[in-house]
Formats: sequence, C-alpha cells, structure tokens
Amino acid sequence: MPEASTLVLFATTAFALLLVPGPVTLYIVARGIDQGRPAALVSVLGIQAGDVVHIAAAAVGLSAILVSSSVAFSVVKYLGAAYLVYLGLRTLLTRPSPHALPVGPPLSLGRVFAQGALVNILNPKTALFFFAFLPQFACRSSSTPPGGRPPGRS
Repeated sequence: MPEASTLVLFATTAFALLLVPGPVTLYIVARGIDQGRPAALVSVLGIQAGDVVHIAAAAVGLSAILVSSSVAFSVVKYLGAAYLVYLGLRTLLTRPSPHALPVGPPLSLGRVFAQGALVNILNPKTALFFFAFLPQFACRSSSTPPGGRPPGRS
C-alpha cells in the first residue's frame, strides 16, 4: 500500500489533470447539450469503458509501444483528431435551422456509449496518463515477494 503522502500527491495531480478540458470533456458536454442529461451520463460510462481498454493495454504493455513509437503515437493522435472533426462536422452540417422541425431521432444511448468509448480509446492523453503518470505511484515492492522472485516463477 502506498504511503498517505503518495496517495494525496497522486489524487491532487490526477484531479488537476481532470480539470484540463480535452476531447473527452468536450464530447460529454456536446452530448449533454444535444440530448440531455441521460446521454451525457451514458457518455461518461462510455468514456470509462475506454479507460478500461487503456488499463488493459497498459497492463499488457501496449501503452509502452504507443509511447515509445512516435509513429504509433501519431497514428492514434491523428485518428482521434479525425474522429472528433468528423463528429463536429456531422453535427454542424446536419443542424436544422431554428425554425425547422428536428430531422431525425436523437442517437440511441448505445451509440452514445460506443462513441464515448471510441473518443477515449483514441485519446493519446489517456494512454500517456496510464503509461507515464500512473506507474510513478504504483507500489513496486508488492509485485515481488520477499524471496526476490516474481510470483509464478521458480
């Protein structure tokens, strides 16, 4: 278990990072404005599903590849940017005039969830957080037993 001072430093720094708006924040706000509170909350759930993907990637070492390869990092960064531009342009181009009736039904909550997950999976800031920031606060001694060998190895 990390020391209390380490936990406080981690929580403070993570909170500061959360205050900086990024594509995830903009997506949640846009969904909330467009479809209301239920869609915004489902967006948050989708974002959290994207976090689970990043955690799994960090656990198996894929985040290390992303961070160490400038090409892989750039691909993810540009895919994420392109997806956000696509969502923005689609919203701008399909917006009805103020006097017209809505053209179609709002997105299903399942689609809102999937878009939220995709926005977060393609967010390189999240991958960097789980690879570069989080391990600084992990307790390394808990993974190696007193004998010095990792679990499962003899």
